[in-house]
Amino acid sequence: MDRMDETRYEIRAIAPDVLRKLRDHDDAGHRPQLVVDEEGGNPLRCCFGRSNPGETVALASYAPLRRWAEETGAAPGPYSEVGPVFVHAEDCGGPTGTGFPADMRGDRRVLRAYTADGRILRGRYVEAGAGRPTIEEELEELYRDPAVAAVHLRAVEFGCFLLETRRM
Repeated sequence: MDRMDETRYEIRAIAPDVLRKLRDHDDAGHRPQLVVDEEGGNPLRCCFGRSNPGETVALASYAPLRRWAEETGAAPGPYSEVGPVFVHAEDCGGPTGTGFPADMRGDRRVLRAYTADGRILRGRYVEAGAGRPTIEEELEELYRDPAVAAVHLRAVEFGCFLLETRRM
């Protein structure tokens, strides 16, 4: 495919202003739980890193479609879910790299595509391995459909939200 024909999207961590709110009261209306991550390795949605062994992180309820709707005017209705996310307990400065964050990959992921009004349009299962499409290739394929406004990456094992991409 010619680089000029590629669909453009941006990869988004949870926004700093939203993180400040989540660290006070999460999207379920509760104080986040501070958790000492004994083993480390939990995905952090604030910076796209992983927690370190013994690090204290915040576990908060997050509603990604609700937050997106606040910015865009979408009305996701019953598609607006609230689920757990780990974030740094204090401001970490956000993502530092460019491109798709390596720590959000994993062996099995699901991509959920949403329309501009916040409805689920389609989904894709992505499994790492030789000869299999990458997450980036699947994202490009999804964004070829002009009805796709945003795509969420989720973990297969727990269904947790990992990151959001939006059409640019």
